[in-house]
Amino acid sequence: MYFSTGFKIGEVTNSSAIILSRLCKTEKPVAVYHQRKENPFKGPLDFDKTLPIHKMDGAVEGMSGEVKMELISCDTIISTDWENVSSNKDFTLKKKFENLNSNTIFSVVIYGRKNAKSPVTKIKGEFKTAPLPTEIIPVFFTSSTCQYFWSFDDDKRGFKIYDSMLKTKPSFHCQTGDFVYYDKPGPRVSNIELARHKWHAMNSWPSLLEFYTKTPLYVQKDDHDLLRNDASIYSKPLGELTYEDGLSIWKEQVPIEGIPYRTFRWGKDLQIWSVEVREFRSDNQSPDSKDKTIWGKDQISWFKETVEASDATFKILVSPTPIVGPDRSKGKYDNHSNTSFQTEGSWLRQYLADNNVFVINGDRHWQYVSVDPETGLWEFSQGPVSDFHAQGWSQKDVRPEHKFLRVKGGFLGVNVYRKKNNAIIEFIHYDVDGNEVNKEIMKTKINRK
Repeated sequence: MYFSTGFKIGEVTNSSAIILSRLCKTEKPVAVYHQRKENPFKGPLDFDKTLPIHKMDGAVEGMSGEVKMELISCDTIISTDWENVSSNKDFTLKKKFENLNSNTIFSVVIYGRKNAKSPVTKIKGEFKTAPLPTEIIPVFFTSSTCQYFWSFDDDKRGFKIYDSMLKTKPSFHCQTGDFVYYDKPGPRVSNIELARHKWHAMNSWPSLLEFYTKTPLYVQKDDHDLLRNDASIYSKPLGELTYEDGLSIWKEQVPIEGIPYRTFRWGKDLQIWSVEVREFRSDNQSPDSKDKTIWGKDQISWFKETVEASDATFKILVSPTPIVGPDRSKGKYDNHSNTSFQTEGSWLRQYLADNNVFVINGDRHWQYVSVDPETGLWEFSQGPVSDFHAQGWSQKDVRPEHKFLRVKGGFLGVNVYRKKNNAIIEFIHYDVDGNEVNKEIMKTKINRK
């Protein structure tokens, strides 16, 4: 037995973390043996969708057995009992660890075995808990979006950006959705087993496996992680796969528990809000009105209450979909930058600007920095994980909102620190190789009284 799809460390706070692992039958995934088309979005050449799943590119079969987890710090060892894993939850085990010390490095060791009499295998990693809200500590984190298996740019490692991001040693990573693409070929998903396969294949790329065993994750879902493009509760199934199936698999495959919208504090100077944009939305096709919503009333109330209660120096909203844009004008109607959600979008942009909140958004396949001309709200789009995946906008189409535009792949880095009497935040766009391609710097004076 093996941990061929790695493990993930999620939802880290100053006192807790969630660990998710999966026990596997084979040491390595099925090698990629299909040739990719010139346009990766069209999938691989001559792909046989009737293949048994365990023979598909990237496949990693699961295995029943027992798993045990251990967290080790300089003065603490926390160990769980052996627990059974089975096909009921895709051979995964998810555990929440609480009462951890803040700002502390923990080694993670996960053990697997078939039974009490069989050999034991293990996988290792580490993470650091968040500092207390009163602590003034520098923080650097990364953020990415939109990764289709067949848009990989490294034949052996998977996606270059994960190795590039790991070199920056981020405190944590925000993944803003479209982690997998159910509705893209190679294979196109039509049932639960094929949907799970998409997660196995993605997680077994070496660059992802190594990054996530060393980097805490705050992950969000978007449409392709659930079902199809622009997915909502109103969407038709993909073959046998329903919206409810997609939601259940999402909860199974990511290190999250409870309500999908949440906020995290990383010291005195940074607070992040991670919002949900698929579960509570109105029908995309309904006419815009004061009641049409993406977030839903409960999430909006929670957001306003927590933002207005925050004393963090810098506040960042991480959204799976754009709020400022600009977005394409044709055929787009599922985010706040579109006219289909104009009423809620106008309110939200003004509210965020009034409360000095920056926006990081996913879902767009190009990098940009936009400033809303009406409110002055700043939005930072990370761009997709590879240059193969970049599309949907012309490099020549520079709008008045754009302070930066690059129709290529890459990631975003955010650096928060203090220098003399200033608290400083830097939003840095990188290309897939980790080269800096743009930087925006904001400062605020600190009252030390």
